Amino acid sequence: MIGRTIGHYRIVDRLGEGGMGVVYRAEDTKLGRSVALKFLPPEVSRDAEAKSRFEREARAASLLDHPNICTIYDFGEAGGGQLYIAMACYDGESLASRIAREVLSLDEAIRIVEQIARGLGKAHSAGIVHRDIKPANVMLTSDGVAKILDFGLAKLTGATGITRSHASLGTIAYMSPEQIRGEEVGPQADIWGLGVVLFELLTGKRPFRGEYTEAISYAILNEQPSTVTDLRPDLPPELDPIIKRMVRKDP
Repeated sequence: MIGRTIGHYRIVDRLGEGGMGVVYRAEDTKLGRSVALKFLPPEVSRDAEAKSRFEREARAASLLDHPNICTIYDFGEAGGGQLYIAMACYDGESLASRIAREVLSLDEAIRIVEQIARGLGKAHSAGIVHRDIKPANVMLTSDGVAKILDFGLAKLTGATGITRSHASLGTIAYMSPEQIRGEEVGPQADIWGLGVVLFELLTGKRPFRGEYTEAISYAILNEQPSTVTDLRPDLPPELDPIIKRMVRKDP
């Protein structure tokens, strides 16, 4: 794929891969800028309903103009009908990589979560729910700005079964109870995911854990997590009721 030109994007190198596709750094030959080019899984490209939904979601997400939301430039089809989406390419690292290195200070964790919350507030006011808030879907730029990635893509999984076939422990751990039960999902699901992220930033652990997806699902549906002050007594007790409210079982 390196060196190929898709539309007016020349692929330079591979950035990574996740449940919703492979991402490459590419050069926009028209505007002379770097972009992140995400190719969606073949399941989406082969599914007529998913392709139509992808176009709707991409258009809606591209209208979200906010400092904490990754900018979407373009979308289209490559050879063989494979769908792609062109997004802003940022220097930095994913929040997942940052968590893997260290447990964050309270001030830093709150600063990051506040930025994510502001981005989500903008999306929710436009009637858009992310549905997959987790550290891997947040980029921290070299300037310290949190950018939410992949708006609109999680909604495609309902038509293709990608969530079921590509589910990982990491993804399940951030799903709200209503998502696991297959119920209607609203902004509360994003608040749930953000609560899990805040817990993990402060403790280095996820509030709902297990060795396999069924065990994590059971914990999310039936168990109460430890409080962050149990794991870090240095933290202010005011955090516990905030996080408890964010991860309530009842949306």
